[in-house]
Amino acid sequence: MQGTQAWLTVVGIGDDGYAGLGRDARRALFDAAVVTGGARHLAMLPSRVRARREAWPQPFSVEALLAHRESHAPVCVLASGDPMLFGVGATLARRVAPGEMRVLPAPSSLSLAAARMGWALQDTAMVSLVGRPLDTLRRHLYARSRVLALSADGRTPAALAALLAEAGFGATRLAVFEHLGGPLERRIEGLADAWHVDETAALNLVAFECESDVANAPAHAWTLTPGLPDDAYRHDGQLTKRDVRALTLARLAPTPGALLWDVGAGSGSIGIEWMRSHAACRAIAIEAHAERQRFIEHNRAALGVPGLQLVAGRAPEALAGLATPDAVFIGGGVTVPGVLDACWAALASGGRLVANAVTLQSEATLVTWRAQYGGTLTRIGIGEARPLGAFDTWRQALPVTLYEAVKP
Repeated sequence: MQGTQAWLTVVGIGDDGYAGLGRDARRALFDAAVVTGGARHLAMLPSRVRARREAWPQPFSVEALLAHRESHAPVCVLASGDPMLFGVGATLARRVAPGEMRVLPAPSSLSLAAARMGWALQDTAMVSLVGRPLDTLRRHLYARSRVLALSADGRTPAALAALLAEAGFGATRLAVFEHLGGPLERRIEGLADAWHVDETAALNLVAFECESDVANAPAHAWTLTPGLPDDAYRHDGQLTKRDVRALTLARLAPTPGALLWDVGAGSGSIGIEWMRSHAACRAIAIEAHAERQRFIEHNRAALGVPGLQLVAGRAPEALAGLATPDAVFIGGGVTVPGVLDACWAALASGGRLVANAVTLQSEATLVTWRAQYGGTLTRIGIGEARPLGAFDTWRQALPVTLYEAVKP
């Protein structure tokens, strides 16, 4: 059994401290030779727990903890609430085999907050702002969206309220929970556009259900499906237009955890909408033009995916050393020698390569490439009704040739 061979036990502890631990958690602490955790958690233990106490190093690292593996002595880690939910348990699980570690969770602060609010946890967005930009929240801002946000510190609630008001959700009521589950638990409420507390307790969580203040500041609640309006982006015209973008992302087929290379990213729209499709999606935007790099930096923050990685450089040279992609989109530069070859060579087996062409030269390059590597070519022609005198007529956009191939 897992428990009989595990040298490492991760114990979830709430703000109620040692008193809230169950029998198995207490036994693990008494049996441990070493207990590791944050200084706040270690201070919760009574003196009769004789194990040597080691606080997490600063900056945080698990290397010292993992060094205990060779001694085979039992080791405990103290972690907030449920260690597998935005916690150190998930970090350790990537480094320690399941048979070496057991986890004894306590109720997470997110579970406690959902209980206090009367919200179904599975229908609520959960976001950690600990070590992450506040703009991460923007992806979850739309009417009636329920969000639980783990704060980085006591100033996070005020900053979050200001972000909501700026985004047009000033009518949203915030509930800030301090020290959930402990004797110092406190709830503070207020509207985003009239938030009155500059700083709360450092240990806090914010719960809110988005409500837009349409009369004063219409909210920009962008959809999570592909094809955002073109005016959602800052750009200089180098933008994959809305309808073509939706078709392109459908061919790229994002899946949770998959990594996209957006080569010749322009405004970054393809990588941004790839990441908006699921919180676990990852993307790298490769762009050589300095002004467009600034557009990408703005757009990724404004649209809630600040984790989009920007590589300043020109393909194929800039592709060297990047993580292996599950999908590659080439929006510009298919005629540059070596770009298609480098992207295809780097692409994971079963991955997708999608490229768009507008000029005859770039289309000819894709036709030649298809003859050698297979794939499909699709011609996209889109027209919009525009005024012509007292009437309307169709104005055709430049046709786009879309190439798609799956690497064997």
